[in-house]
Amino acid sequence: MKAVCWMGTEKMSVETVPDPTILNPRDAIVKITSTCICGSDLHLYNGLMPTMEQGDIMGHEFMGEVVEVGGAIRPEKLKVGDRVVVPFTIACGHCFFCRQELWSCCDNSNPNYWIAEKMMGYSPSGLFGYTHMLGGYAGGQAQYARVPFADVGPLKIPDGIADEKVVFLSDIFPTGWMGAENCNIKPGDTVAIWGCGPVGQFAIRSAFLLGAERVIAIDRFDYRLQLAQEAGAEIINYEQVEDLLQLLKDMTGNIGPDSCMDAVGMEAHYTGPVYAIDRIKQALRLQPDRPQVLRQCILACRKGGTVSVPGVYGGFIDKMPIGAYVNKGLTMKTGQTHMMRYMKPLLDRVQRGEIDPSFVVSHRVPIDQAPKMYQVFRDKQDHCTKVVLDPWADGSSIAA
Repeated sequence: MKAVCWMGTEKMSVETVPDPTILNPRDAIVKITSTCICGSDLHLYNGLMPTMEQGDIMGHEFMGEVVEVGGAIRPEKLKVGDRVVVPFTIACGHCFFCRQELWSCCDNSNPNYWIAEKMMGYSPSGLFGYTHMLGGYAGGQAQYARVPFADVGPLKIPDGIADEKVVFLSDIFPTGWMGAENCNIKPGDTVAIWGCGPVGQFAIRSAFLLGAERVIAIDRFDYRLQLAQEAGAEIINYEQVEDLLQLLKDMTGNIGPDSCMDAVGMEAHYTGPVYAIDRIKQALRLQPDRPQVLRQCILACRKGGTVSVPGVYGGFIDKMPIGAYVNKGLTMKTGQTHMMRYMKPLLDRVQRGEIDPSFVVSHRVPIDQAPKMYQVFRDKQDHCTKVVLDPWADGSSIAA
């Protein structure tokens, strides 16, 4: 089969690799119909996440048709022919954390838990296509994928709904929703969101659906800010303001936003000497993250407010305003998305017409175009907001 493989920093290649097979009675094999490039994939592309190996299959946002199931999976759970969206987190369904619906903290789905424990104290769940530290699972930017614990994760999709309306239930829609939910939104609240990429866009819409009165969207790319504005957000291009924190005070009667969300993560862009220091440390592998957005969220949030962090971070960071965090009485809520908690309720919202997730798609291309599209997406070329790959399309065609 064809698959997008990581071959080194800034090196992606579409290779012919062996088809996946059933390895465990709770496995399923999915023939992939749509798969996507995620913003967090760019951290791998840029070589910033440890334990990637040459030839690893990329991707964790995908959906398709079940073509084979293991012997332990009951037909009422999953059967050949079912159309499914596959969550990016892998969960066993039976451990302490799964029973608490903390699905991304599953104790049993990361076979390489010991690596993650060295970095984090405890291991989160395994993830598709996202380093050997998080399981070494082959990803979904391919024509087929093996899905472990397939009686727990995949969500059945009714016929008649286009892939692009539901494929983002695999990650970015639930991630944006959980990011907004973690803001502890009350009616009338003001939510400030740093980052208007795909997760940020879903977080903006989710915040309104959860009752926020105002959403302030912060970015530097006009085409992304325009998309945020179309959803009803007030927008700030941070490169065009002298003092972002003062502006947020001015916009909120000197109180500050009720909650602040970091939808950017470890590769934040900003200006000034701190940015130069963070870039140097990152380049020298002295620090994996550029955490300026997280710093700003802590400083900007009102006293007693909430900081939500759906953005990806990889390790240890410095120059954190811990004094502000403690003395302002802030709450911080983070985590990989507990996917199975959100997928079905959000599918119901899509079916009721409350939101059409396909708004975020800017590029639809054959999988053979993936290496090029990684660079286009990373460098914000051609107003790229989200790339959907077709694993079966003729590689000579391209559409946007």
